[in-house]
Amino acid sequence: MASSLLDSIEHPRQLKGFSREELVQLAGEIRQRIVDVVSHNGGHLAPSLGVVELTLAMLSVFDPEQDCLIWDVGHQCYAYKLLTGRRERFASLRTLGGLSGFPRRDESPFDHFGVGHSSTSISAALGMAMARDLKGEKHHVLAVIGDGALTAGEAFEGLNLAGHMARRLIVVLNDNEMSISSNVGALSLVLSRTFSSQWVRKSRQEVLRFLRSIPHIGEKLALYAQRGEWSFKSFFTPGMLFEALHFSYIGPVDGHDIASLQKHLQMAASVEDGPVLLHVRTIKGKGYAPAESNPTKYHGVGSFLPETGLPVASKKHFPSFTKVFGETLVELARQDPSIVAITAAMPEGTGTSAFREHFPERFVDTGICEQHAVTFAAGLAARGFKPVVAIYSTFLQRSYDQVVHDVCLQHLPVTFCIDRAGLVGEDGATHHGMFDIAYLRHIPGMHLLAPRDENMLRHCLVTALGLQAPCALRYPRGVGFGVELEPLRSLALARGEIVLAGERVAIFACGNRVHPAMEAAMFVRQKLGFTPIVFDPIWIKPLPCEQIRELVQSVDCLLFVEDGVLAGGFSSAVLEMLADEGLLAGKALRRLGIPDTFVEHGTQLELREMVGIRGHAIAQAVMDFFERKAEV
Repeated sequence: MASSLLDSIEHPRQLKGFSREELVQLAGEIRQRIVDVVSHNGGHLAPSLGVVELTLAMLSVFDPEQDCLIWDVGHQCYAYKLLTGRRERFASLRTLGGLSGFPRRDESPFDHFGVGHSSTSISAALGMAMARDLKGEKHHVLAVIGDGALTAGEAFEGLNLAGHMARRLIVVLNDNEMSISSNVGALSLVLSRTFSSQWVRKSRQEVLRFLRSIPHIGEKLALYAQRGEWSFKSFFTPGMLFEALHFSYIGPVDGHDIASLQKHLQMAASVEDGPVLLHVRTIKGKGYAPAESNPTKYHGVGSFLPETGLPVASKKHFPSFTKVFGETLVELARQDPSIVAITAAMPEGTGTSAFREHFPERFVDTGICEQHAVTFAAGLAARGFKPVVAIYSTFLQRSYDQVVHDVCLQHLPVTFCIDRAGLVGEDGATHHGMFDIAYLRHIPGMHLLAPRDENMLRHCLVTALGLQAPCALRYPRGVGFGVELEPLRSLALARGEIVLAGERVAIFACGNRVHPAMEAAMFVRQKLGFTPIVFDPIWIKPLPCEQIRELVQSVDCLLFVEDGVLAGGFSSAVLEMLADEGLLAGKALRRLGIPDTFVEHGTQLELREMVGIRGHAIAQAVMDFFERKAEV
């Protein structure tokens, strides 16, 4: 049996001594290790498989102990983790206490910048390049960004400033979607070598300097020369955009040819008088047939059978919140032609792909442009349409200013369907939807709903679309509770529901914590002989104040449970209201939710257990009220 090259690597500097044949063998071993682990743990498979050769080439050309290498988003960092001292822990990927699925500064000194959201790499790299120059250091700074992430405004802002500052910086564009034929690609390689080689750049500058020195006509001659070069180059290469931003452009390069990658990375490293962009073409999912044939499906996956790529059968067959939302939106759109669905590069993830199939003329995918998506929706709403912005909670954070100024300030009826609210699981701190209640509820004019299950999600969507006002509804990742789906109905404004009648303790449970609270109440009845009240407010803003007052006045103990941060969350809203009205005197109270910390990665159940918002923790919190009284 041939020895494993991967298992022999203790430090990335070893790669500099590997032959090209050994690097090719190593690429195959890395892919197999990634497939083995991700098939068990889930994760971002196709992106990481697509950059194996690129990772090897960068680590064999640059020194990650000195040179700063920044991965945009970080979906594609698995090979990098394997080669930078984390091979033995790689099987713990995305598990509680194990390796993160993204680069993290506190995980490894080789992770120079923590990421998880897209389009930040160029800005961060430029900051590091300036820091290097101010310190008088000489190392390289690289940002690896995908063509999808390059659609976001922050990426272009970074490119613009980098070109203006003219600092030494390498941006590697990992392009896995552009279609460039082999002939054109070969010609582009010749042209990019010619235009980007250092001696040619110097010669070009000397020629332009000479032309400008000619009296009276010099500037015009230099301008004509530049225009001729630009028109010739733009005919054959896609690099003119980057040249216009004052980047030297190299590429496109075959992202799976290690020798070619090494040569062009060395070329990029030799450019000393400004930023350079190396355009690399890769195949997403490279080396694993199921992922190559369907890279979107295998972008992020759960457990699957590595032999076939088929998902491991789930024990629960309930529909997900996302699926129920998507189907309900289609149902409503059949009746209302003013409904428009908008997503920011996540049609499958948000369930709007079903809407796209039925109403393509009323569906818009803005790309990774959350800010644009919100203001675009505001424009539609201003002209009488009902835009539905389907977006993950953690990504809506990027559009806070647009929600405030472009939607709420103008009182425009945009509906935000906030998927992945609460603890999302294995993607960890960058992806938990912990903050949406806190950053939305204080905005004047905003309405906020938290459906307890998939049935209530349908009713909340109908209600939001009928408000003619800004409205958001938040719901979690994963399957629903298996409740029966009722015919659609609108909900009364600021009215909640007592889902379990009782006495002595009122449990105010928000969103997906209602069902666990009901289970907890049943457990308390068995243990203590009485049933706590379980109240579902449904509305976080405006609060069902009248009902809350009545409940608070009828009990001595108040328990709040939410799948969001306690600071500024649902319980904060209720306590503010009760404090203002002087209704808290003599009440025992406790709040369960996410504390003032970033929560690690793990399964949703593990993380809910950790922060204390599962059913048995809710029951224990109720019983604690009476244990304290007994001690007194």
